[in-house]
Amino acid sequence: MNAPDRYERFVVPEGTKKVSYERDTKIVNAASFTIEREDDTIGNIVRMQLHRDPNVLFAGYELPHPLQYKIITRIHTTSQSSPTLAYTQAIKDLDKELEYLMQAFEMW
Repeated sequence: MNAPDRYERFVVPEGTKKVSYERDTKIVNAASFTIEREDDTIGNIVRMQLHRDPNVLFAGYELPHPLQYKIITRIHTTSQSSPTLAYTQAIKDLDKELEYLMQAFEMW
């Protein structure tokens, strides 16, 4: 069978960054972030968090291929922000929400 080994879904290869950034040359304040070894779960969560930001005009993600374990998140912001600021803030906000959830479950 020519399916990749299961560990390749989770382990980032040596020399590869977990998140890489590429500025869009055609649209002002737009960029793509490639997140290695992630799937629809993270893509959807990050996309929804980005939609909460009023400075984000567009946020979407795609899985290039089912056997490529990465997602590409595209972000377009207003001139008051930048894609890197919006992405960083979304990740920080998600971290706070997850911390809150962990504390809520520890109380039980």
